[in-house]
Amino acid sequence: MSAVDTRARPPHDRRPDDDTGGPERIALLLPGQGAQRPAMAHGLYGTEPAFTEAVDEVLALLGAEGDRIRADWAADTPAVPLDHVSRAQPLLFAVDYALGRTLLARGLGPAALLGHSAGETAAAVLAGVLDLDDAVRLLAERIRLLAEAPPGGMLAVAANPGQVAHRLTDQVVIGAVNSPNQLLLAGPEPDLGTVAELLRADGLTCARAKATTGFHSPSVRAACAAQIPSFRAVTLRPPRIPIVSGYTARRLTDAEATDPVFWAMQPAEPVLFGAALDRLLADGPYHLVEAGPGQSLSALARRHPGVTRGGSRVTPLLAARPRGPEDDRAALRTAVERLAPAAGSTRDRSRFEARA
Repeated sequence: MSAVDTRARPPHDRRPDDDTGGPERIALLLPGQGAQRPAMAHGLYGTEPAFTEAVDEVLALLGAEGDRIRADWAADTPAVPLDHVSRAQPLLFAVDYALGRTLLARGLGPAALLGHSAGETAAAVLAGVLDLDDAVRLLAERIRLLAEAPPGGMLAVAANPGQVAHRLTDQVVIGAVNSPNQLLLAGPEPDLGTVAELLRADGLTCARAKATTGFHSPSVRAACAAQIPSFRAVTLRPPRIPIVSGYTARRLTDAEATDPVFWAMQPAEPVLFGAALDRLLADGPYHLVEAGPGQSLSALARRHPGVTRGGSRVTPLLAARPRGPEDDRAALRTAVERLAPAAGSTRDRSRFEARA
């Protein structure tokens, strides 16, 4: 790439590849179901003040169940498996939200947000669409409703939609399109298991995702519809930070952001993360920051042409496979050092501070 002349541009408009190292635009990637793992981000709890305060705030709003979730978070043998909706969903929300607040505390405010599945709810709170207490109360209700859905799961398949179309059924559907050749199928059991066997017989590579519910499939539609009245009872606002929705693959409109049905039905709708990332990076370049456990979204983003050829870059806040608490702290330190140029962008930071 040729050298870039930055003399005619104000500092906050410099591109990430400028050798003068000006501030960058941050876009947060917030993972959802499937990213959970034992003790995820627990190494930051009690050592990072902003992270600890945010997690405690979420768990306190969950009452006695919050105490049980905290106990299971880093337990060698949790009372409830972490892949169960009653553990994965609240912990993922708490970690995603708390990492966002950690960046805020360091003056690293995002210019855009993109959540995967349940990560879009964390994005909604960070962007001011939902108040935290309303979001947590709705999350607790959603968990209760989804826990009553038929047992099911999700299946990662290395394929494009056309390659699996002949194996789909009324119940087993495409739950997420993460990239041109990476899908998640979803549905109830035993239907999902049958489809998995057929796809493997077709020569496709499949692996079970970490879910015990058929998210983003018809099996959870009734549970989602039952929550529409609760979403109608809360205040929904236009986002103060742009959100690229993983469900529409475009920037969230004010009408969508304030539509109770849009939010209530999300767990039953397909996730279009690949197309949403396309849309986000069409306005790039960005410094894409994965604010959640693991590096699954970072891996997808690193293969995107907007990163490989378009000037955007990727930084996860946590290690891919942490071996202990210090790995969480070390990963965050490294990430903050990489993000340091963005701390000077008062434009981005002021947007985020307005929600503090």
